[in-house]
Amino acid sequence: MQAQPGTLYVVATPIGNLGDITLRALAVLKSADIIAAEDTRHTRKLLTHHGVAPGQLTSYHDHNKDYKAPVLVERLRAGESVALVTDAGTPLIADPGYYLVVQAHAAGLPVVPLPGACAAATALSVAGLPTDAYTFIGYPPNKGAQRRRRFEQFREQPCSLVLYESPHRLLKCLADLADVLGERNVAVCRELTKQHEEIFRGTLAEAHAHFTQGTVRGEFTLVVEGLTRKARRRARDEEE
Repeated sequence: MQAQPGTLYVVATPIGNLGDITLRALAVLKSADIIAAEDTRHTRKLLTHHGVAPGQLTSYHDHNKDYKAPVLVERLRAGESVALVTDAGTPLIADPGYYLVVQAHAAGLPVVPLPGACAAATALSVAGLPTDAYTFIGYPPNKGAQRRRRFEQFREQPCSLVLYESPHRLLKCLADLADVLGERNVAVCRELTKQHEEIFRGTLAEAHAHFTQGTVRGEFTLVVEGLTRKARRRARDEEE
């Protein structure tokens, strides 16, 4: 597949294992005039691994989007093709790109998705929790009070809750989830697709105890059980 002139491609890249990239994505990355990357150093490693020599590799991230997005749109208008990538996974899923995609649509330019790796979908596939309906909230707020208020918004919902968290805030996040949501099952997925991948399943309290035992490292995706009928009945009984 050759990248088409004047087209913005939203390209998913691996979340860890460099082999988790599609043939279609590689073809577009090889033929695109411009690759707009969240971190050019990180993307260059991926391209080098797969033998891709980009036409032009340029940065596009949250800190330069205000002036970089209009530049990229003008390049698209001029007939060049642009491949948008993030550091890991699918762009716009808790990653930069929204501003550029909105401007491309507003300019009447074609925007083509190239699906692939996504930490949220990967975690859901192995969590062992209901996946017929779920809510993705990305990264919760850094501050405790704001984080707990955010979790309270989903306390009564029956569908699974999916979120990302950094190693520095994981324990506080698990404690707040348990405090706000009560006794729930959770799958804590660490370093998905990487060498030290770990998938812990248990209650929120058990997960907190497990990750308290050593140094918390890596990238985390959490899938938290929704409010079950049993939990709803238990809450009603406690109120009575």
